[in-house]
Amino acid sequence: MTPYDAPRPPAGAPSAGGRPAGRLRHPAVAPLGALAAAVAGAVYLYGTDPHESGHWLPRCPFNWATGLLCPACGGTRLVYDLMHGDPSRAFHDNALMLLVSPLALWACGRWLFEGLRGRRWRPVMSPRAQTMLLSTAVVWAVVRNLR
Repeated sequence: MTPYDAPRPPAGAPSAGGRPAGRLRHPAVAPLGALAAAVAGAVYLYGTDPHESGHWLPRCPFNWATGLLCPACGGTRLVYDLMHGDPSRAFHDNALMLLVSPLALWACGRWLFEGLRGRRWRPVMSPRAQTMLLSTAVVWAVVRNLR
């Protein structure tokens, strides 16, 4: 028997640390960590105009490699513009992302809410919804690069 064939303890059985093997952390840890990272990023972004050069914000790797805009390009500028009360400029930065952002905020809020209640939330998208999402992103990428 190789080390890769070693039997694993059943889920819920105590591990070496005394915790059940299947539950390593509370369901709220990941959403709270994501919220803390988002707040820290927003604090930095509020004082840093991504429309100007000379900041630490990374360039989109897809845009850097190809010179084309990916479906998410302009997202950082969009958030900056929204935090500074300029929704029309945010719409110009990335219209699709602005329109989809309420759904993304709802999903993040639901993830946090369920985590705080001690439940894990994993959204499930049907194959049809996945196809629609991917198709929309591809069409958006093509359309915004034709302008």
